[in-house]
Amino acid sequence: MKLSTKGRYGLRAIVDIAVFAETEPAAVSAISERQDISIRYLEQLLSKLRKAGLVRSIRGAQGGYVLSRSAKEISVGDVLRALEGDLTPVDCTELTDTEETCSSSKYCVTKTVWKRINDSIAKTVDAIYLSELADEAKAVQQGKPAERKCER
Repeated sequence: MKLSTKGRYGLRAIVDIAVFAETEPAAVSAISERQDISIRYLEQLLSKLRKAGLVRSIRGAQGGYVLSRSAKEISVGDVLRALEGDLTPVDCTELTDTEETCSSSKYCVTKTVWKRINDSIAKTVDAIYLSELADEAKAVQQGKPAERKCER
């Protein structure tokens, strides 16, 4: 599975909001500049996040975006699903909640692989919260190395 720029840029944007909108709303122009995302594209991403109930907009001269609930309550999975939709790695009827059936389902030996991959992805993204990423971002800004090690 490969995430699109919607997922990657949107996650960066909402982490930015978690870091910079603790005391006042984060302006779209400021998020755009810090994250190097065009304002037009950023507005599309923020619209999806707002419709999903993850951020809310504040109007006015000092307006911008804030998280709709605590960063400790918003998982990376919540964000990615809002932006990307379903995170299943392949189109397999065994992984969806539809009534559809696959003509190969009875004899398919790979469906177990897809299910395990799907479950691993869900478990991982649902276990990482914005608060963790915001803490890492603050540490990096202060010149400290990030604590979470990326596995390749």
